[in-house]
Amino acid sequence: MGAVRFLPLSLCLALGLAAATAQADATLERIQARQQLNVGVMLSGGPFGALDPNTQQPVGLNVDMANALGKALGVKVELVSVLPANRVQFLQQGKVDLLIANMEWNPERDQLLGHVPTPFYKVGGTAALPPGSPIKAWADLKGQPVCTSQGSSYIKALTEYGADIKAFKGSADSLLALHGGNCVAAVHDATLVKPLLASNPDWKGYTALEPQLNPAPSVIWTRLGEADTQARLDPVVKQWHTSGWLVQAEKQHQIEPMAADQFGL
Repeated sequence: MGAVRFLPLSLCLALGLAAATAQADATLERIQARQQLNVGVMLSGGPFGALDPNTQQPVGLNVDMANALGKALGVKVELVSVLPANRVQFLQQGKVDLLIANMEWNPERDQLLGHVPTPFYKVGGTAALPPGSPIKAWADLKGQPVCTSQGSSYIKALTEYGADIKAFKGSADSLLALHGGNCVAAVHDATLVKPLLASNPDWKGYTALEPQLNPAPSVIWTRLGEADTQARLDPVVKQWHTSGWLVQAEKQHQIEPMAADQFGL
């Protein structure tokens, strides 16, 4: 039997990094080869992503951005519905090429995924509160049952406030639980909660807690190491800002617009 040779650890790491980089560098090539961009989007309701009740077609700002990316790359777009509980896995496992899925940047997520450098929005969380709620500040949630989504970026902050977290598959289930009296508040992106409370008669008398919890930039997510994909898409996102396309799209979906200079552009 021949001698078994072991490569030095440093060389193994270098080879592993090279393999990962080679795989990452093939992402745009794969998109072009299949002439299709697969984008994970949240369709759980609200102005960023939902199903049109009349046509059952996906609508929302995230859907518009996904289609705009496809146009910029010259390929068709396949929208893949994801949930907070599975969106990271869908991207890591290659089921989607990108995520535009109500997932704001935070340091923990930055260890798992890469992202396009220029954000497209900035949002924090708010708590939907039932009529007559005694909750006046985030600290008042201590020891109280609070509904949110699995994988929500607000879970850590809510836990630090001492809230008893009730995590659901998506925002729709969380809000339904609040409506049924199973928690004292439901915490989600302000861009989902505020329009719901303002326009839906089923939520008359409900209020939103201010100030927003942990405001953070909304970004387009890639897999780790995909610097080529990020570099290709970043000028597209910047052009959305500087051309005014993004502001117009936000207004169309009744989202409070954010000017380009708020992102240093």
